Amino acid sequence: MNKKSKFQQSLQKHYIYLILVVMFVACSLISPYFLKSNNLINILRQSCVGLLIAYGEMILIVEGFIDLSAASVLALSGVLSVAAYKSTQSLAVAILVALVVGVLCNLFNAFFVANINVPAFIATLGMQEIARGIALYYCGGSNILQLGNFTVMGQGMVGPIPLPVIILLFVSVLMWYLVTQTRWGRSIYAIGGNRNAAEASGINVKSSIYRAYIINGMLIGLAGVIFMARNNAGLPNGAVGYEMTGLTAAIVGGTSMNGGVGTITGTVAGAFIIAFLENIMNLIGVDSYIQEIVKGLLIVLAVAADVMSKKGKVSKVIIAPKDKDEKKEK
Repeated sequence: MNKKSKFQQSLQKHYIYLILVVMFVACSLISPYFLKSNNLINILRQSCVGLLIAYGEMILIVEGFIDLSAASVLALSGVLSVAAYKSTQSLAVAILVALVVGVLCNLFNAFFVANINVPAFIATLGMQEIARGIALYYCGGSNILQLGNFTVMGQGMVGPIPLPVIILLFVSVLMWYLVTQTRWGRSIYAIGGNRNAAEASGINVKSSIYRAYIINGMLIGLAGVIFMARNNAGLPNGAVGYEMTGLTAAIVGGTSMNGGVGTITGTVAGAFIIAFLENIMNLIGVDSYIQEIVKGLLIVLAVAADVMSKKGKVSKVIIAPKDKDEKKEK
């Protein structure tokens, strides 16, 4: 029974990676084009922006919050980055502008969430409209074209590997370190698990919230640079719905909407499960509207699975002591 219990615990802990492997094998059998090197590189390149957003969503959800403004902030930081590059011809300045814009927008979110106690859903929903409106107003509703060497950030290659993939790899290692090896990383799990207990244990909750949103802003700013460079245009109306891409990757990757649970590696697995699913649907010619339905169902099923697993744990906690008492009475 003990061995079986350990196996079940291991399976429950690592099920997402098993699903990823099964998905990869299934896709390779469904279409002969799936394993082509160009297709796999394309999957990696297309996953970069979504994963950067997903990392930010993951740390916020773990801490008990959310960001619905990610796509709009991405658009704003991206178009301002493009404008900065066209004015200065400096990639460093352009990237810095994107990071600063992403951070400023998220400081707005953090202030209302941490200091005013506005629900994160409402605060970030407001920022979603504000950031998109500023982006459209700045560009006059038009796209910024002729980006020149700015496109290297989204289309450049280092040998056979796309530059965005190398950037993503570096960011992934850094995020893993921050979440698993630092005091702040441990604090977000404590806050998401039980905020009152975290405060009682001496954790500065407000400071932790600000840090989470600042990191989220930096990730979104970088995603904005890559997105605009990949599309070879500053698109004020671009990336619509990308916040859901990030949320889906985090949730499918095992991040609990109840807070306190989630990993960087699980988020990576969740992102690639979605990427494989989207890619194979494109390869076999599934209608784009049907693809949206499938992705919507995926979110619902992932959240439902999380809720059901939590119910199971709660019932065990409630029922187990009662059974022991009954045995003593007998």
